[in-house]
Amino acid sequence: MLLTQTLRWFGPADPVRLRDIRQAGASEVVTALHELPNGAVWPVEAIAARKSLIEASGLGWSVVESLPVHDGIKRRSADWDALIDAYCQSLRNLGRCGVKVVTYNFMPLLDWTRTDLAWELPDGALALRFEWEAFAAYDLHLLGRAGAEADYSPAVREAAARRFEAMDADDRRTLERTILAGLPGSEESFTSSQFQEALDSYADVTPERLRENHVAFLKAVCPAAEAAGVRLVVHPDDPPFPIFGLPRVVSTEADVTALFERVPSAANGLCFCSGSFGARPDNDLAGMVRRLGDRIGFLHLRSVEHEGERTFHEAAHLEGSAGMAAIMQEVVALSRAEERSIPMRPDHGHQMLDDIGRKTNPGYSLLGRMRGLAELRGLERGLAHA
Repeated sequence: MLLTQTLRWFGPADPVRLRDIRQAGASEVVTALHELPNGAVWPVEAIAARKSLIEASGLGWSVVESLPVHDGIKRRSADWDALIDAYCQSLRNLGRCGVKVVTYNFMPLLDWTRTDLAWELPDGALALRFEWEAFAAYDLHLLGRAGAEADYSPAVREAAARRFEAMDADDRRTLERTILAGLPGSEESFTSSQFQEALDSYADVTPERLRENHVAFLKAVCPAAEAAGVRLVVHPDDPPFPIFGLPRVVSTEADVTALFERVPSAANGLCFCSGSFGARPDNDLAGMVRRLGDRIGFLHLRSVEHEGERTFHEAAHLEGSAGMAAIMQEVVALSRAEERSIPMRPDHGHQMLDDIGRKTNPGYSLLGRMRGLAELRGLERGLAHA
């Protein structure tokens, strides 16, 4: 049973066209109604129109990435009930249109975060990178977050100060934009002053409280998902450790196991992202696929290369620190055992060849992902026929 090959598509404004995705070898896209604000109901008409557009190109759409969880739900603010009702209605509408897997995350304020969007590799391709010292330079010296010093070791604080002093005004603006301006698929973008105000709204949200809010969200929406025939799959934190003093609660196997124990609904599933989980060296990626397999409804397969303390860059899909062959071996075994074709997409490809210099969404240029898809598909088929 081969995996369902997909690529992410950001809608009609995406520089990557649907026909490009079809020629790259995918049979489906994963996408979302990115034009709608967080918290809004996704109307049946809008979902159906997007699905018709995709199907007219010869592709399918069965996985949403993502249906954003409003920060009011994550903080459990006064409008929680209304936001939950809207989320449930969107799930019902998606189910009516035949979209059966819905990805979401529970990261406060920021979605995936990087400090460099065009880090040059030895072969000249460009990769995404997260560098702890550069992040600390922004947090300590540009944002100036109160109490930030406690989150960094003396060595990192000293390195961050040196890094900040070496930056000119353009470097500092670029770092700020990279961290806060909103990456593809992210839910919000901020200036530093706006971000500080948003941080203040999370002042009393501890890790324990965020976990309870996550459980409350799932208990409220899973019945609607079950009735609609939809499976929710949570994407892990990226990076999978606290940033800006904000809690992270979907970073380890223990985190997701506890979530499944608290909310055992069949609609409560996992988007297994080998890159996000893999940014923590203590996560056993192949073992997680084996132990959590029945909960996995969607696969993001990519690899990062660990460089040191909380620093990593996006590696080629079959290289880096992930151990992709062992991961894929477990994925193939899972697909066979459960007799199901799991949707999979290559994630965060390098910007390479003719895509260098073109307008692209960071991490989502065509050629690097096409290379990743070809490599992953070849690895899967080789293992499946071994």
